[in-house]
Parts: sequence; structure tokens; C-alpha cells
Amino acid sequence: MNPQPEISVIVPIFNEESNIETLYHRLSTVLASSIKSYELVLVDDGSIDRSLHLIKQLASVKPSIKYISFSRNFGHQKAVLAGLNKCSGNYAVIIDADLQDPPELIPALYEKIKTGYRVVVAKRNKREGETWLKKITAKMFYRFFDKMIDFNIPLDTGDFRIMDRKIVDEINNMHNRNIFIRGQIAWLGYDTGFISYDRDKRYEGETKYSLSKMIKFALDGIISFSSKPLVFITRMGFFMFFVSICIVLYALISHFILQKTITGWTSLIIVISIFSSIQLLSLGIIGEYLARIKNQVQQQAHYVVQESNITD
Repeated sequence: MNPQPEISVIVPIFNEESNIETLYHRLSTVLASSIKSYELVLVDDGSIDRSLHLIKQLASVKPSIKYISFSRNFGHQKAVLAGLNKCSGNYAVIIDADLQDPPELIPALYEKIKTGYRVVVAKRNKREGETWLKKITAKMFYRFFDKMIDFNIPLDTGDFRIMDRKIVDEINNMHNRNIFIRGQIAWLGYDTGFISYDRDKRYEGETKYSLSKMIKFALDGIISFSSKPLVFITRMGFFMFFVSICIVLYALISHFILQKTITGWTSLIIVISIFSSIQLLSLGIIGEYLARIKNQVQQQAHYVVQESNITD
């Protein structure tokens, strides 16, 4: 029976063939020199390039490499969850395969968590190689998200962090259908430490987070942890009802008392457009909640493993 590793490093991978060898070299170099025992849990999220082939080649000669291969692309957060489900270390590190987050920071994260924290998060000072639009939208999202939820989530951070076995077990015991790992960790409320760093630009290749994926990710985070959008709809409904009453009273007073009938096709269309837009927006928000309730009730698997060298 293999002894339990001190650290499990979880790496979600989707079409990262140009980064895998460099990723392994940097990870193995830094871990071998600073951690007494470790495992690399590489999760292939349905890659269509040579990523899985390269992972299996490394795993065939490196016992420290464990891999999980999905039957299709299930998404970054599901890949991270799979790694957490299958890792066996006393501590777990989450890091992306694009090498924007430096593996060389892992020993510092490890030393920090040994001082008594349950989680230590790598906090970004700068984000190289990213567009101004992505930087601004990310900053706006996390500040907006912080206002929408009833607990504190670290700002200017990603999934790059280390957590102890207690946190890993808590995440694995959750039944959330829409996965938002950094939100779930923050929700637990345990003591969190921070280490600041400058994020590098992507080593090779292009980002896999399209605008549509970023929007879905944001919706999953907000709707999974907050009911405030529904409260907002209710309050907006009361406000618009009050506005409607005022408009009706104004029309009646103008017609019967001031003897001046309100006319104007433009004003009518404007009012109808405003009310229709609000109704559609409200239905859309309610629909997002209903869709997630449907997913929760169906109890489908988060992901399907096609092959793996990890035995339960």
C-alpha cells in the first residue's frame, strides 16, 4: 500500500499539449526539492489535441502522476472537482496548466498553511498577458459578487491555492450541482491566509475561457450562492407597480380635471418597451434559478470518467 502523499497537485487540462512537458518539469522540480512526498493529479477535460497522449506517456514512467480522462468536455470547475474527489494528499493544491500561476510559489503556500490556516490563497498583484476587458470585467464581477453574497470571498484571486484535507473532504461532501470551487471554499468560512504574486502571461496556446464560458461561470457563482436577484425582482416589481399607479392617476387627472387628454405614440411605445424589458429580464432571472433546480433534482453525475490510472 502506497503511503499517503503530503501534497496532491490538481491540474485541470483542456487542449494544453504545448504546455504539458514544461508544466511537469517545473512542478516536479519544485516539489522534489521542497516536499517530502507528492502526487500530480492531471485531469484531462475532454481534450481533442494530444494532451491525453502526453499525460499517459508521462504517467507510464512517473509513478507520481495520476490522471483522469473525461469522456467529453465537462468544464474547468468539474475537472477541478474530479481532482479533489480522487486526490489522496494531506494537502491539495489547485493550479492551471497554462503556467500563468507559477508552480514555484507552491512551497511558499505550503509553508504558510503549516502556520495554522485551513486555506492559503494566491492573490494576484498584476495579471500579465490579459486584455484590459478581461481585467476590468473580472474586477467588476468579484466586487459585484462580494456584494451579492452573505460571506466574504477573496478578491483578485483565482483557483490557485492550497487547502488541507478537512477542506477537501468538505467540498467532496457538498451536493452543489453548479460547481464554483472558490465560492464553495469561501462559504465554509475557515481561516484563510494569502500570498501575493504577479501572474505571468500564458506560456503557450490560447485561453480556453470564451466570453460565453465566462458569463456562465459568473451566473453559476451568483445564482448558486445568492437569492438577492430574486429579492431584487420583487422590489423592482413593487416599484414598477407604484410607477404604473402614478401614471394612471396622472392620466385620469389630466383627462377629467385638467380637460387635457394625453396623446403621443412615442411615449406609449417607450413605456411599453420599458415594462416589457423588465418583465423579460425578470423571467430570465427566474428561469436561471429554475434551470438549476431542475439540475439539482435530476442528480446527474458531474462528469463521466473515460479512463484513469487511479484505483479507488
